[in-house]
Amino acid sequence: MKISPRTMAIIYFAMGIFFTYIAIISAGDTIWNVTTMVLALFATLEIGVGIRLIRLHYRMKNKKKK
Repeated sequence: MKISPRTMAIIYFAMGIFFTYIAIISAGDTIWNVTTMVLALFATLEIGVGIRLIRLHYRMKNKKKK
């Protein structure tokens, strides 16, 4: 069974939000520590992949219409 790009995008967005939440919690006195920066980087990558998957979903949907 194939998982649709939209479902995968939702999963990636959820993971991005989770990593952002953990990064906010881990920021104690300053955000300029390694843990916070790595978590923020992971969150950025996850949200970026989610956006790409949403774009792919809409391209496939429009191609299917034509």
